[in-house]
Amino acid sequence: MRMLNLNQIAPDFTTLAVVAGGFRNFSMSDLRGRYVLLVFYPADFSFVCPTELQSFSDRAPEFRNVGCEILACSTDSQFVHLAWMNTPRKSGGLGELDIPLLADKSMKIARDYGVLDEETGLALRALFIIDREGRIRQITVNDVGVGRSVDEALRLVQAFQFSDEFGEVCPANWRPGGRAMKTDASGKEEYFRNAT
Repeated sequence: MRMLNLNQIAPDFTTLAVVAGGFRNFSMSDLRGRYVLLVFYPADFSFVCPTELQSFSDRAPEFRNVGCEILACSTDSQFVHLAWMNTPRKSGGLGELDIPLLADKSMKIARDYGVLDEETGLALRALFIIDREGRIRQITVNDVGVGRSVDEALRLVQAFQFSDEFGEVCPANWRPGGRAMKTDASGKEEYFRNAT
C-alpha cells in the first residue's frame, strides 16, 4: 500500500455517486476552489460506518458554511449504496443523507489514496482534508473499530483555512476566535508571554 504525502495534490477521480437518492457522475476536480473532507469507510451495511456517515451528513451544512464539501467513499457499488440509503436509520440503514456516497467498486480510488486493504478489498477508515488548490493537508487512518469525530474534522478544516488566510499557525486545541501564532521569533515569544 502506497500512502500519500501531505501537500501532495490529491488524486483526481470520476465515479458514480448516490446523491439525493439518485445516481450522478462525480469528479474530484469539480470541487477545486473549495475544501473537501474525503471520508473513506470500510463497508455498507456495517456497524460503526452508519454512525459516522449519519453524523457527517447531519453536520454537512456547517461544513458548507465554511466552504467545505464532504464526500464519503467505500468499495461498494452505487446500487449497494442506494439500498443502504433506502434502509431506515432505525434498522441500521442510512436513511436520507446530505452528502454524496461515492462508488469505488474497482477499488481504484481507495488504492490511489493508499487506503485499500488489498487482502479484504475494503477501504480503511481514513479521512483526508484537501484544500482549495487540491493539496492534501491532513490524513487520518483509524482502526476499523473506532469512529471519527465530526467536531475534530470541522475544527481541523477551520484551522487550515485560518492558517491559509492569515499565515499564522494554530496551537493545540485552537478553535475559531482563539489565539494563533505568527511564524517568527517575536510572534512565538508574544504567544507564550500571553498564554494563560
